[in-house]
Amino acid sequence: MFPSRRFSSAVTLLATSALLLPSTAPAAMAQSTSLTDDAPIVGPAPGIRDTEGCPYKTLPPAPVDSSEVPAPGETSPAPLPVPQKPAGGSKMSTCGIVSGEGFDVPKDLSASAWTVFDLKSGDVLAAKDPHGRYRPASIIKVLLAMEALEDLKLDTPVKATFEDANMEGSRVGIVEDVNYSVETLLTGLLLNSGNDTGHALARELGGMDKTTEKVNALAKKLGATDTRVVNPTGLDAPGQMTSAYDMSLFFQHAFNNETYRKLSATRLATIPGDKALEVDDFEIANDNQLIAQDYPGALGGKTGFTDDARHTFAGVAERDGRRLGVVVLDVTVEDSPRAWQQAASLLDAGFKAPEGSSVGVLEASTKDDNLAEKLPDILEDESTGTGLKITVSAAVVATVALIAMVTYRSGKRKRG
Repeated sequence: MFPSRRFSSAVTLLATSALLLPSTAPAAMAQSTSLTDDAPIVGPAPGIRDTEGCPYKTLPPAPVDSSEVPAPGETSPAPLPVPQKPAGGSKMSTCGIVSGEGFDVPKDLSASAWTVFDLKSGDVLAAKDPHGRYRPASIIKVLLAMEALEDLKLDTPVKATFEDANMEGSRVGIVEDVNYSVETLLTGLLLNSGNDTGHALARELGGMDKTTEKVNALAKKLGATDTRVVNPTGLDAPGQMTSAYDMSLFFQHAFNNETYRKLSATRLATIPGDKALEVDDFEIANDNQLIAQDYPGALGGKTGFTDDARHTFAGVAERDGRRLGVVVLDVTVEDSPRAWQQAASLLDAGFKAPEGSSVGVLEASTKDDNLAEKLPDILEDESTGTGLKITVSAAVVATVALIAMVTYRSGKRKRG
């Protein structure tokens, strides 16, 4: 008895009429195939999307297959409310490209939404449609991984079930009745985007429904306003959505965790078998091409793909003590570089930009001691042409007032 290697199934597409659905059609759900970033497109792709006018402010683009059709008797969830003030500052409300000083936006980008951010300071260096709502595909597994790291011990054994081993989409190849440690399951989840290992972890966390509640609670705690997780492994589901800004929050959080960083940067790993069950060990390699292709300073990230989400990618790299992250969503690759290559070019631009160059700030960065220096630009209201101008002096009264303002705005955004 031998474990199966990576498996990816193709999903039968709907008729061409499905492509004519309006972009504001409710996101519905079932399950779609989750593949790696290097998987081929298996259905017609509508090409590069125009995000001017904010067509995806409320809902993701219309699905192209049957993966989001609600189960009989069920309906798609209502759209998430759109906060009156966008998290991260007024410039994060743009649906086109916004970039800070010295950030040279690369050519040949086909991602509908993206962000480049500094994990330490929380500065958003540049972005496109950062709060636009798109499907995450497997990069949402970052929340499942963090929940497992928080709630489970790495050496806890988990016996794989038939259901685990036969999950739809990308699979590592775990085998029914074999015990795998939580660490091994996380390795398969992050390196090979295993839906089989993800399902096993969700069972250990209390079941898929309970795990979904937990990851949504974590997303909210981290400040997400555009994210609803319906399937924590990333398979498309009715109402499942996120944004480049929210995903930046999640990866900033994940890369603050030493164990996550270690697992994400792993190149090769062995999935143990069971001699008593005549199951052999086998080796897996990291799907993240920033790691595989030796991108300078690469620390890891995550790949993703479904027919409806198209290609998604998150990556993190560090150079000269500066740690930058990138998220790209809804990427088409027919006439453009691969998602990881677009991410790499954005990281290159970020490292060339001067430190402190910022068009916004991640929610977690309200804890940054240097935030006071960023507030005048971050709080500027471009829609009216007027901004809140703050002059930071040595006076104690000014400092106290500034701290109070930061605390108030942070609380407002978190409730948004």
